[in-house]
Amino acid sequence: MLASLLAMITMSSSNAQVYLDPQAPVEERVKDALSRMTTHEKIKVLHAQSKFTSAGVPRLGIRQLNMDDGPHGVREELEWNTWNVAKWTNDYCVAFPSLTCLAATWNLELSTLYGNAISEEFAFRGKDLLLGPGVNIQRTPMNGRAFEYMGEDPMLAGEMAIPYILAAQKNGVGCCLKHYVLNDQETDRFTVNVNVSERALREIYLYPFEQAVKRAHVWSLMGSYNLWQNVHCCHNDSLLNGILKKEWQWDGALVSDWGGTTNTKEAVYGGLDIEMGTFTDGKLKESEFTYDDYYLAQPFEALIEEGKVPMSVLDEKVSRVLRIIFRTAMNPNKVVGSLCSEAHYDVCREIGEEGIVLLRNEKIKKTKDSSPLLPLDLSKYQRILVVGENATRSLTQGGGSSELKTLRDVSPLDGLRCQFSLANSQLSVDYAPGYASGRAMYDHVDRVDPARQAELKTEALEKAKNADLIIFIGGMNKNHKQDCENGDRESYDLSFGQNELISELAQIQPRIVVVTYGGNPYAMPWINQVPALVHCWYLGSESGSALANVLTGKVCPSGKLPVTFARNYEDYPYVKYGKEAYPGVDRQVYYKEDVFVGYRGFERDKVKPLFPFGFGLSYTTFQYAKPTVNVQDGKIVVEATITNTGSVAGKEVVQAYVSAPKSKQMEKPLKELKGFAKTGLLQPGQSGNIRITIPCERLASWDETTHQWLLDKGTYTIQLGASSADIRVKEAVVI
Repeated sequence: MLASLLAMITMSSSNAQVYLDPQAPVEERVKDALSRMTTHEKIKVLHAQSKFTSAGVPRLGIRQLNMDDGPHGVREELEWNTWNVAKWTNDYCVAFPSLTCLAATWNLELSTLYGNAISEEFAFRGKDLLLGPGVNIQRTPMNGRAFEYMGEDPMLAGEMAIPYILAAQKNGVGCCLKHYVLNDQETDRFTVNVNVSERALREIYLYPFEQAVKRAHVWSLMGSYNLWQNVHCCHNDSLLNGILKKEWQWDGALVSDWGGTTNTKEAVYGGLDIEMGTFTDGKLKESEFTYDDYYLAQPFEALIEEGKVPMSVLDEKVSRVLRIIFRTAMNPNKVVGSLCSEAHYDVCREIGEEGIVLLRNEKIKKTKDSSPLLPLDLSKYQRILVVGENATRSLTQGGGSSELKTLRDVSPLDGLRCQFSLANSQLSVDYAPGYASGRAMYDHVDRVDPARQAELKTEALEKAKNADLIIFIGGMNKNHKQDCENGDRESYDLSFGQNELISELAQIQPRIVVVTYGGNPYAMPWINQVPALVHCWYLGSESGSALANVLTGKVCPSGKLPVTFARNYEDYPYVKYGKEAYPGVDRQVYYKEDVFVGYRGFERDKVKPLFPFGFGLSYTTFQYAKPTVNVQDGKIVVEATITNTGSVAGKEVVQAYVSAPKSKQMEKPLKELKGFAKTGLLQPGQSGNIRITIPCERLASWDETTHQWLLDKGTYTIQLGASSADIRVKEAVVI
């Protein structure tokens, strides 16, 4: 009571420090703080003061912003002004599954758990801004950074990002959604200009950002390195001021990608609010360039002092930065958080289990086995051989900015050995790497001696002769030109001789399970030789536990692909347009496939993929009842009953695709994902109801003549399916 009275007296004084009152509305705190700051103090909050912090105002007790890389865990602490690790002993973390894995769960509840758990770790480490999640579109399977994103469909990416953001920001940790926008390749990422139609920009590439801004009210966005309309996206007036801040009415702060700012004039007028990492790319020695030399530092201050830039421009930027500070660093409701808790490991494992996608599960040819190979009946085997470097390799290290320092990781080999020993104490589990990929390097490939590769392959093939089951665990890793920032893949094939190794192992022992890790699709010339194939993305700290639970049937797989797996690289929609479409010519790339990205293009071109978008097998089967479809208050409400018709408990992802009426003005995809729902765990014979709500505005297309969304009148066909190529029931609705 006394504290409240004192606060009232303080607030009633003429010099009331509203900005320090944690109970005052954020906008009042911003206005008051801004009125007290000097020009120099205003300038200071607009740029970095270290590798991962921007300044506060010490004189006024306004805290700095502490940022750190996500989006899969809080990054290891670095030294204040170098990229060297600080070598702390209390900066370990849980590595959560990659965002592509999260997207593969198609489970909004898991996205909430993800955002809550990761933000608790950021808060405990004293971080205010989580640099993530990422919602760039997986346009090409060559993108080295695609594992940080949520697939090829903008609707899926947007829907899965929203709960993550809401949960994190509820805890007082701001999300910095990235990379805004068109950062869809790592090749020439600092200099490539993206040429894309206005329609494709709106319907495909901006869409998930727009959803996160309007529905999750994300507090920060990170500009991308690339250019659009020959202007860098980190300070692109049309993109940032025009679309983001004016059209979408966004009130957050735009943070540059590290080194993404290129000149003062565009930085001042182009919508940038916080400049980070300028000249940290090795082009200049840092001793030659200080934080006060940043484009939004002394050069900007000089323009203000000389009257060449109005104070209103500076104040608008500072207001946005203060808004974030009061929402995060000085938020009275920010959680204390926790680090490496068992609850966080449970979330990690659950996301991994639901994100694993079962791609193939057949009976073993030329044997007496009458059932599919998975789930494994461990009573049948005496000698299991695990082959593949990824069985023991850390997949939380490497990859660029998403590299993590983990307290504990359960490797696939350890996870399998633990589960197998519990099921069959007499079972022997041997291991052979089969190949080596070298160290995880950020900017170059660590080559392995061919003689060493040959030795490892020979060892694996010899051991295979004595095994009655082989589990191959390979795929991609976080090496440069694999799944790693600052470099794209060079081949659609698996590297390090894996194709040949898998094929030769399958010839020796037909009972073989292939398990792959990675953020991108890949070629599978051996697919018809193996009865079982499981794709795991990157599963984080509980990788081995999640994999073992799925392979043994403790968990029924329910993951679905957020990307299309083509049989051949040439089948991807953009490839037929040549190098102009990817990776670009003379640092100009043209998105000539337009809106026909991923499954949209495969269906238009009548190309059958190896595994379609939304595909994923289960250990059970599901039946879809005829849906009811109603239009209510501008929304299409789809309800259906799903029945587990198999013999084990499982979950099903129901995908709602919509076919629009034909249009004379524009070519439209045959169908597009417009909603989805995941059932709870259904026991054998049990039915469950799903409800999918599709706002009618989600069916609109972007009209390049009027520069607005237009919804065609007519008959739309709602299609419910288990994948884009497996439509179970249809129902028409008139809009």
